[in-house]
Amino acid sequence: MDQLVVALDVDRLDQALQLADVLRGAVGGVKVGNRLFTAEGPRAVTALVERGDRVFLDLKFHDIPHTVAGAVAAATRLGVWMINVHAGGGRDMMRAAKHAACETAATLDRPTPLVIGVTVLTSLDETALRETGVDKTLLSQVEALAGLAHEAGLDGVVASPHEIATIRSACGERFAIVTPGIRLPDEKPAGDDQSRTITPSEALRAGATAIVVGRPIIAAPDPRRAAERIVSEMRAGLEMRA
Repeated sequence: MDQLVVALDVDRLDQALQLADVLRGAVGGVKVGNRLFTAEGPRAVTALVERGDRVFLDLKFHDIPHTVAGAVAAATRLGVWMINVHAGGGRDMMRAAKHAACETAATLDRPTPLVIGVTVLTSLDETALRETGVDKTLLSQVEALAGLAHEAGLDGVVASPHEIATIRSACGERFAIVTPGIRLPDEKPAGDDQSRTITPSEALRAGATAIVVGRPIIAAPDPRRAAERIVSEMRAGLEMRA
């Protein structure tokens, strides 16, 4: 199912490629985040792209506009399908990111990757958000950052499923909402640091464009079977939404 993205949060490229091979055809894309990218670098992305996988590069760029534009241009040259930046970097930074993706893709004559903004990390709750100096409620902060990303021309945002309805109302149906923090009803992995979680079917019923799942799949004894179980949950959610 195209709406399921699996986070390849492992330390070695051979592990990532093995997982991607097992899951190919059952999922819509794979995510390369800080852990794998720091361990293996750009070759982790290029190896997956060369095998035909859609790669979401999850490095959450957050810097001055010029620096982020350069990073997004480099990611676009790697052939990624989707890139994220922190919406907290501001309107100018997000505009620079989107412009760099469009300009680089046009130069290479390839599709422009989606550029999405991270709103509030799903590991944060109201108390943790206040500790960072944000006086707004969590929902208000997510709405503000999603609105800013929309105004800056980004393709969507990363947000908890609990904020989907608010974002949809503010930003419209075509705005992508990528949702981490997905767990099956009977699962709570050891060491789980997600605060705002929801099931696959609930996320899609709420209007998520795509969901990102890591540990419940890659730590499972049979990752493909775990992915197929989540896909089944997702289909049930779509049927109920219809």
